[in-house]
Amino acid sequence: MTLATDRSLEQKPLGFDEFLTRYGGDKRYELIDGEVFDLEPTGKHEEVAAFITTKACVQIDRSGLPWFVLQRGLFRPSNPGMTAFRPDVAVIDRTELAKEPLWYDQSILTLGSSIKFVAEVVSGNWQNDYARKLEDYAALGIREYWIADYAGLGGIRYIGKPKQPTLSICTLVDGEYEIQLLRGDREIVSATFPDLNLTADRVLNAGG
Repeated sequence: MTLATDRSLEQKPLGFDEFLTRYGGDKRYELIDGEVFDLEPTGKHEEVAAFITTKACVQIDRSGLPWFVLQRGLFRPSNPGMTAFRPDVAVIDRTELAKEPLWYDQSILTLGSSIKFVAEVVSGNWQNDYARKLEDYAALGIREYWIADYAGLGGIRYIGKPKQPTLSICTLVDGEYEIQLLRGDREIVSATFPDLNLTADRVLNAGG
């Protein structure tokens, strides 16, 4: 994830409405504290996100829950604000959408209660996934957050040394995330999907 190269953006931060006007229809971009970031997804990034989406859809279908999976939907966590995330994968609760002021007209989410699960696949700007989004998703009460770092890009303080591909499972407990670092054939224990039968390496290798 890198900062968008439009030089006009270097002069002043963008508000949400201006971001929506310029970039709202393009799922490559998100806004963090007034800065526009180009997600620049690689092929492997998309494979990992698609694999998580597929597994989540299977669990939702089997359980009969009123949920669905949204890929790179726009999520504005504050109003007014200068941030609009595009989670790589988000599980949405249909029963909460009636409370969303922008969903039916603009397909924009604003409430943490609408999101049951979120996953980010790490790319160039890993700091946003490990720090900023971790804090915001916890503050919004999102119960489970996965950070799929298939290339081991995250800082040593987040994934240890030597750096290696790591799946971080963040589970909300008393308002803060408890984080498990999984690698190799470690089995995933998911609060959202308790019947999930999956290992870290299958996620990080997109099932390969």
